[in-house]
Amino acid sequence: MNTLITRNQLREMELAQNRFNLFLGEFPNRMGNGGPHSLTVADWSPEVDISQDDHGYLLKADLPEMKKEDVSVTVEDGILCVSGERKSEKEDPKRKFHRSERSYGNFRRSFTLPEDANGSKVTADFRDGVLKVHLPITAKAKSKAIQVKVQ
Repeated sequence: MNTLITRNQLREMELAQNRFNLFLGEFPNRMGNGGPHSLTVADWSPEVDISQDDHGYLLKADLPEMKKEDVSVTVEDGILCVSGERKSEKEDPKRKFHRSERSYGNFRRSFTLPEDANGSKVTADFRDGVLKVHLPITAKAKSKAIQVKVQ
């Protein structure tokens, strides 16, 4: 008897990506079927740049056509979280869309703070559709090597 096995390649790719994300210590894209242990999947994810200079770290997130009231920045237990919602345009029966590629809805991005970042002095500003989060570097005593004489 021959058995036909159908494969869902997209589902398999999603499972492989989730395993890889878990391996790297990140959250999976989706998990479960909406049960009590499943994670919420964001509707979209803004693009982010993170840079560093002598004074600290700078996170820039592209959030076009959003208001600062619709964005939240929190720091808790060494995790910086940027979340919010971009509202969709109101439907106009007179307008006919030929293409709609921009994403709308809820988003959430979380980042582990580096050890030298001061999470209690984080500042943020929002201008021209770009969120800038500034993370100052803490002044920690630098460790120095000590020569130990072996006897």
